[in-house]
Amino acid sequence: MSPPLEPEPNSPPAGQDPWARPTDDLIARLCQSGAGSRAPRIGDRFADFALPDSHGHPVALHQLLDRGPLVLGFLRGRWCPYCARELGTWHDAMPRLEAAGGRFVAISAETGGRAEDFRREIAPAATMLCDVDHGLALLLGLAFPIGEGLRRRYAAAGLDLGAIYGNSGQLLPITATFVLDRAGIVRFANVDPDFRRRADPNAVIAVVEALARSGS
Repeated sequence: MSPPLEPEPNSPPAGQDPWARPTDDLIARLCQSGAGSRAPRIGDRFADFALPDSHGHPVALHQLLDRGPLVLGFLRGRWCPYCARELGTWHDAMPRLEAAGGRFVAISAETGGRAEDFRREIAPAATMLCDVDHGLALLLGLAFPIGEGLRRRYAAAGLDLGAIYGNSGQLLPITATFVLDRAGIVRFANVDPDFRRRADPNAVIAVVEALARSGS
C-alpha cells in the first residue's frame, strides 16, 4: 500500500511536517479559485448517475434512493489518512444511520481492486462505488487539477496517482458529503476544499432522522 502523504490526524506540529506547506498551498489555491463552488447545494436535485460498485456491478442512483434517504461520501482513497479515518467513523455510525432508515454509500475513483480493498478493510458493511476517471466528480464540479509540481512531489514520495486511479493522475476529487431524500433532492451538503475537515456524522444523521420523521 502506498504511504499516506498528508499528515496523519494528530501529526507533529506544522513546522516539523514536510507536507504542511504544500498542503496549505494547495488548499489556498483551491479556495482562491472557487473550487467546489459549482457542487450541488441544499435544495438542488442531485445529478442522475450510474456507477459500478467495488465488485463491478452497475448501480444507479434511483436504486439507492428506493431504500430511503441516502448519504453519499466522496473520498480520495485508502492512501489518504483523512479518508480512511472518515470511512472508519462512518462504519461505527452506520447502525444509527440505518436505524433512521438511511444508507451510507462511499465513492472513490480508485481502480484495480483498490476501492474494494478500501471498503473491505475499513467499512465492510458499506457500499463502495467506483467513480471511474473522476467522471461523476467532474460532472458535479468536485474534481480539480493538482498541478505538475504537486504530482511530481507525490511521485517522489512513492504515491503514483496514475496507477491508483488508472488515468493520468492529474486530478483529485474534493471530498464532500451529501444527504439526498427519496426524490434525490439535496438536504445536506458539505463541500470543503480543505480535505482535512470532514462532515460530522452526528450532524448528517440528524438530517436523516428529520427526513424520516417527515416521511421524505
